[in-house]
Amino acid sequence: LAQAVYQQTLAAVARRVAHFAPGAMGKTSAPKPEPTGMAAGLNKGFIVTRREMKQKPSYRRGRKSERVGLVREVVREVVGFAPYERRMIELIKIGSASTFKRSLKLAKKRLGTHRRGKKKRDEMSEAVSAMRRKA
Repeated sequence: LAQAVYQQTLAAVARRVAHFAPGAMGKTSAPKPEPTGMAAGLNKGFIVTRREMKQKPSYRRGRKSERVGLVREVVREVVGFAPYERRMIELIKIGSASTFKRSLKLAKKRLGTHRRGKKKRDEMSEAVSAMRRKA
């Protein structure tokens, strides 16, 4: 029994280490190994048939729906840009690398994080290119 548990533990550790391959982040969708029915070891427990569960609604959190995108577009048309966004647009219009970086600094200062700043800068540069396409 001890030998079987030891073999099983080694196999499970090897599977777990394989999950942490470079570039793999977050949860992986590897199937959980079947329980052995033994009272010891990593896969201990009563053998049961696994049910296929419906996906949780929380898994789609952060994904933008069509309706939300449309509402935001309409609001942007009606309300326009915030003062700091207009300033960012002016910096991006100048077109030099230093003003592009300066616009990121401004966005970071206003929004709090580097990632939000980059996203806002991309959004504003997209707005500038859309204005150029219209004209």
